[in-house]
Amino acid sequence: MIEPVRVVPANEATWEDLQAVLGTRGPGRCQCQRYKLGRGESFGSFPVEERADRLRRQADPGHPGGPTSGLVGYLGADPVGWCAVEPRSAYDGLRRVFRVPWEGRDENRADASVWAVTCVVTRAGFRRHGVSRAMVAATVGHARDRGARAIEGYPITTTDVIAEELHLGTVAAFEAAGFAVVSRPTPRRVVLRIDF
Repeated sequence: MIEPVRVVPANEATWEDLQAVLGTRGPGRCQCQRYKLGRGESFGSFPVEERADRLRRQADPGHPGGPTSGLVGYLGADPVGWCAVEPRSAYDGLRRVFRVPWEGRDENRADASVWAVTCVVTRAGFRRHGVSRAMVAATVGHARDRGARAIEGYPITTTDVIAEELHLGTVAAFEAAGFAVVSRPTPRRVVLRIDF
């Protein structure tokens, strides 16, 4: 029997645990900053060390976004999962650049009461243990308890997916957590949502 994944807000986990989950490739290079980029910033314009510093501040208990920047999952004492979840308005790059959430919808992009799940990572060696499903499921209560009126995810379908896109989670993980399809803006992308 697989033990349950224990999930805590990022500001209750250690920086070392978060970095153990992200690793040094893929998510480790991004440091969950792709959708956090501000106006005029490009992903390649600052090194991984700067990205890591930004994530450290976002996950720090003293940072205003610390308690809501994400979640860390554990199997026993092992850090095994990361999930970025906070108000959609905190993701400047998501609001300005990423067109998927807005295709066919007329909605206020700056509405801080709608939260977004932008990254779901399972640590290498711990896949197929239900980590991503547990992480996505934990976002629901986390957002609702902090005043969200809705929460969204933007997973890629599992057909014709490349490794760099797996960080968005899977449709199955979101559906298992109670998210419902809002739209399918591209053949490979789904927008799912829960309204509270």
